[in-house]
Parts: sequence; structure tokens; C-alpha cells
Amino acid sequence: MKPLDRLGLLAAALWWGSLTAVGAWVVPLLFAHLSTPALAGGMAARLFAAQTWVALGCGLVLLMVSRPRGQAPRMDWAGGALPWLLAGLLAALLLEFGVAPRIVARENLKLWHAVGSGLYLLQWACAGAVLYKLAGLRSADPS
Repeated sequence: MKPLDRLGLLAAALWWGSLTAVGAWVVPLLFAHLSTPALAGGMAARLFAAQTWVALGCGLVLLMVSRPRGQAPRMDWAGGALPWLLAGLLAALLLEFGVAPRIVARENLKLWHAVGSGLYLLQWACAGAVLYKLAGLRSADPS
């Protein structure tokens, strides 16, 4: 595996792992242990915003390693990981700039929490698909 492939694999693992940690462990623990749901919700909003920046940073690294020097990104990169990467980044951006402001404004909370949860799950699945496809490079390329 080439050094840039390793960097991409590390970025994909960080993206998927951080989504898993925040969504499956940290935010539920906030609601379980902080004194009020409003306090937990405010902290969760900050964590989800930070998670968006982690996703964008990892996505930028992945985009940089997906393109040979001086060429456009290849759609067949890592067995077709690029469409999953772009879909995951779009989900992160929609969640942060489209859904999160509505949740913070407490606008139709049931609807926007459901949409936000769906986008977070979509982003998690996309990050997992990118990680899976990049991890497959290791067995395909012995270098």
C-alpha cells in the first residue's frame, strides 16, 4: 500500500470512527448524565458541528489522495469510493447548514430531528463504504 493510500485509509477511519463515537456513545451519554435535556442538546449541537468539520477535513484529505497529480479525481478510485465520499460530504453539509439551524431554532423539532438523524445515518453509511473500499486496497495491492 502506498503512503497516500495509507493516509486516505487513516482519514476514512477517522471520519467513520468519529461519527460512530459521537452518534452512538457521546451524545446519548450527554442526555443520560447532564441535568437537563436543554443543556445536553446545546452540547450535542456543538459536538455535531465539530463533527462536520472533522468530516470536511477528512473528506478534503480523501479528495486529495483520490486524484493523481495534475488530474481530475477518478470515479473508479478505490473501487468506486468517490461517489460515496461525495454523498457523505453532501449529507454532512446539509445536516450542518440546512437542518441544524432549524433544530437550534426549535422549529418543528420532531420533523427536523428525524431528517437530521437520517442524514447523520446516511453520512455514517457513506463513510463506512469509503473505509470499506479503501481497506480493500490493502489486499489488492501488496506494495
